[in-house]
Amino acid sequence: MIQLFNKLIKRYLKYRYPRIVQFKEQPHQAQERVLKKILSNNTDCSYCSKYGVTNTIKTFKSNTPLVEYEDIRFYIKSMMLGEANVLVPGKVKWFSKSAGTTEGRSKYIPVTADYLIDGHYKGSWDNVTTIYHNDPDSRIFELKNLLMGGSIAPFDKNPAVQVGDISGIIIHNMPAVGRPFYTPDFQTAVMEDWNEKIDTMTQRCSQDRVFTIAGVPTWTTVLFDSILDFTGKATMREVWPDASYYMHGGVNFDPYRSRFAEYFPENKMRYINMYNASEGYFALQDLQDDDSMLLLLDNDVYYEFIPLEDYHSSNRTIVELKEVELDQDYVLVITTSAGLWRYVMGDVIKFTSLSPYRIQISGRTQQYINVFGEEVMVHNTDKALEKTCEVLDCSIVDYTVAPIYMEKSKLGGHEWLIEFHKKPKNIQAFVTLLDSTLRAINSDYDAKRTDDLALGQLKLGIAKTGLFSHWLQTKNKYGGQSKIPRLQNDRNFLESLLVFNQDV
Repeated sequence: MIQLFNKLIKRYLKYRYPRIVQFKEQPHQAQERVLKKILSNNTDCSYCSKYGVTNTIKTFKSNTPLVEYEDIRFYIKSMMLGEANVLVPGKVKWFSKSAGTTEGRSKYIPVTADYLIDGHYKGSWDNVTTIYHNDPDSRIFELKNLLMGGSIAPFDKNPAVQVGDISGIIIHNMPAVGRPFYTPDFQTAVMEDWNEKIDTMTQRCSQDRVFTIAGVPTWTTVLFDSILDFTGKATMREVWPDASYYMHGGVNFDPYRSRFAEYFPENKMRYINMYNASEGYFALQDLQDDDSMLLLLDNDVYYEFIPLEDYHSSNRTIVELKEVELDQDYVLVITTSAGLWRYVMGDVIKFTSLSPYRIQISGRTQQYINVFGEEVMVHNTDKALEKTCEVLDCSIVDYTVAPIYMEKSKLGGHEWLIEFHKKPKNIQAFVTLLDSTLRAINSDYDAKRTDDLALGQLKLGIAKTGLFSHWLQTKNKYGGQSKIPRLQNDRNFLESLLVFNQDV
């Protein structure tokens, strides 16, 4: 009976696939339809009235300001307290708590019922559709699928409102068709205590026949290690022989490839890149041999872009989809049916293809190092670390990097703090190779390193086991989509971690 259901779903997805083909072939028409739909359904609110935004594209483009979270925090707070017709018509019940990084205050992103269906769930169906298109023998609706979800809870100042990780909201509202194929159970999935959640998932999920796994790599590996300890198995392939897909997002997967190869050594696991953020489901990997992601153009998100070089300008340039260029860094700007109006995301992307539109995440506006003109971004350090670990047969848990400032005759540089899962046999060889690999990837870094002109060889600190998770726990950011900031343009975060490293 289950096998028959999987075949029926496969037929439905085959029927659904042409919709994806349509927005790939007609991207600008798809985006115009999305914007018209958003304006038609969502401008009857106080925010749009304030700025004179009506249901016309003309007023949207001429009157809607570019905003970041601090610009709309007041509006969102009033919505969470129960006020209606603020950023969208009516009241909003769900708010996705963005994990953030080093900020003290969390961000709360409105998630309307319509956006949950036409944004997040539609993106999930797009993902499943492309998987079955590429692999008709998939068994997503026959075996179990594990999602490392976060917790949800009533808002303490208004219990009628629920807040939590977007993954927790998605799981809580999961359509009936997906529930029989999900693991763990829903009560476990939304537990707030992550230590208890990992223990419970270990006992329950290790008994299931898992086909797909989805989650942030840092927390997925915590579960894997717990399961291996519980079962006494040597690899996760022994635990889940049917596991075929790992869907990852939140952080770049490159530094974790060697570690996942240890969990699933037979190279049968396929890794799918996703861009499913608190603010929306934006893109997914649709080609098996290319981890660039197809931009989803009809999922209730209208996209605009700011060239990264203009981001800090007082007169930012707004670029439409039809104007983007290959291999240029852009700050993502989104307008959604959930009430984000020309919202400037912290993510930086670049296009790897313009027909269809495919992207890669290249960094974040607040995570880079450019103290000496080296312009190092997260995708540079991730890739350098991946290649180094592959050559030297080692793997990591997490890492962060900060600048070393020049002092009199002392050169500047970069200081890395890495928690290893499997340490390299020769630390100095690791440092030398990591430095040379980063030079090969980033020409600006290489220029500053040439003849030790401005930068000396990178400095490596080894984090004690559990350092990063300990820091997250103390900041009440343990579990879910919480993540460590990879790059900082000052030493504040690194210095605080070094203090933690002495105490762990």
